[in-house]
Amino acid sequence: MAAIFMAVGGSDWLVTWTGTDVWVQLASPKWVVGRTLSIYYALTYGGIAAGSWIWGAVAQNYSLTSALVGAAGALLLVAVVGIVLPVHPWEGSDQESSDFRAQDLALHLRPRSGPIVARTDYSISESSIDAFLCCMRAKRHALSRADARNWTLQRNLQTPSLWTETFRTPTWIDFLRLNHRLTAADKEVGQNLLALHDGELPSHTEPSIERTTEAARSRASTFVSRPPR
Repeated sequence: MAAIFMAVGGSDWLVTWTGTDVWVQLASPKWVVGRTLSIYYALTYGGIAAGSWIWGAVAQNYSLTSALVGAAGALLLVAVVGIVLPVHPWEGSDQESSDFRAQDLALHLRPRSGPIVARTDYSISESSIDAFLCCMRAKRHALSRADARNWTLQRNLQTPSLWTETFRTPTWIDFLRLNHRLTAADKEVGQNLLALHDGELPSHTEPSIERTTEAARSRASTFVSRPPR
């Protein structure tokens, strides 16, 4: 009986191990799959090492039965957590079809030029403010997931209908990557924001590069400004 249960348990362990590995990849955006897998494997093997030490100490100080019962109880607890907090597959499978095109720039920027500040102005009527804020919450989540930093939303005190969204990226290449990481759902949020905009001119994002007040040492350095370490 023990051999039969060990065989079933071993096969279940193998299916669970490989299935979780695949599910982690499906639940991650494509541009961050490698980083997610590295964190997953570090936590998994770290958990195996910690579990070996903990249950080995229990078996040594108490009994083998206590260690096995405790480990089984921990597995049941993990199963309950998996039911309460399931891993959802990533919905952004269309990332490869991004049609983002960089704006024409008057300055020549290198890939590592930065920091870059992106600004978008919106003209929002009083009746559309609630819907606008709802869309902005979704956009903030999307941009933060794509590695935008220091996201802010400001309302003009002299012209209350004018709203300004800003965020930063460390370099120009990070700004381009951010836009390529946006999914169809993220782009739909942007379309909803454009529909709420009632200005005379269409709303669009204007990138800028942060500069210091120090004199440039050479012409090549005038287009490159790195954030302080």
